[in-house]
Amino acid sequence: MKKAILISVTAVFMILLFSYYNIMHRDNTNFDEDSTFIYINSSDSIVDILDTINKKIKSPKTFLRAANRMDYTKNIKSGRFKLNKGAGNKEIINSLKFNNIPLTVTFNNQERIQDLAGRVSRQILADSISLLNAFLEKSFLEDNGFDDLNSISMYIPNSYEFFWNVEPNKFRERMLEEYNNFWNEKRIKQAESIGLSKKEITTLASIVQKESVKLDERPIIAGVYLNRLKKRMRLQADPTVIYSIKSYYNNFDTIIRRVLYRDLKLKSPYNTYKIKGLPPGPISMPDISSIDAVLDSRSHDYIFFVADPYNPGYHLFASTLRQHNKNKRVYTRWLNSKKIYR
Repeated sequence: MKKAILISVTAVFMILLFSYYNIMHRDNTNFDEDSTFIYINSSDSIVDILDTINKKIKSPKTFLRAANRMDYTKNIKSGRFKLNKGAGNKEIINSLKFNNIPLTVTFNNQERIQDLAGRVSRQILADSISLLNAFLEKSFLEDNGFDDLNSISMYIPNSYEFFWNVEPNKFRERMLEEYNNFWNEKRIKQAESIGLSKKEITTLASIVQKESVKLDERPIIAGVYLNRLKKRMRLQADPTVIYSIKSYYNNFDTIIRRVLYRDLKLKSPYNTYKIKGLPPGPISMPDISSIDAVLDSRSHDYIFFVADPYNPGYHLFASTLRQHNKNKRVYTRWLNSKKIYR
């Protein structure tokens, strides 16, 4: 009799042990890769999570039982979580509770702060409107010496590690920290020797970048504009005219390949054919190489340049208006031969 009872107890224990193993430890993954990620919003319920994870696990039923047993249904956290192939429910839920994995956020070449907000929103949880509101919050900009027109100066294009569910204000504060780190003692001294502020350097760098894709030529172009600033000449930079046109018509998707004489008359704070000095902010987000091209500009006596049609991407430079007009005729004839009228 005692032996039969012992066997029964053992059998029950083995059944419970098997049930526990089946719920908590048996492989419950259903994907071919070594690992995969799931993304959980702050508003997600356990039903939403089951919806998200359903195609990546074999048994939603045992996952839910394990989630209840581990109190996960009452402690759901948002984030980006990694699931390893072969994991049981206990490992999966522990990952969802404690293992929010950061990702790499990358941005560059954004034309406006609105474009930056859109680019970042495609990589993290926050939407573009929330990000834009944070980027343009008046008190934040004023406290840190920025305004609506130069706010994009604060964002140094690069790759950064963030949690997927980072809040817009936290993202913005991290970018300010990166900006301050970028402007180290060496770069600040270089800017001071040129006689421009950090934001002015960035604005000029945005023009230089739009003028040339050739890294080796950018310091020469930067030198041209610095020469013009020293001589109190208007910059007369075609990229600022293009930006003025886009801004005037509120169409930043338009492609303008040729600036016309009538465009030079457009009234805009960005049109450097009309205004003296630099525009009120960048005409795009300059990359680090463009900023450093201004800081390490080439010393020369050029004050004019025009695209070299026979050396794509490069320019013809001149120290005199006579030489510049000669170079310009070469370029204009080439444009006309290619029937590029806009």
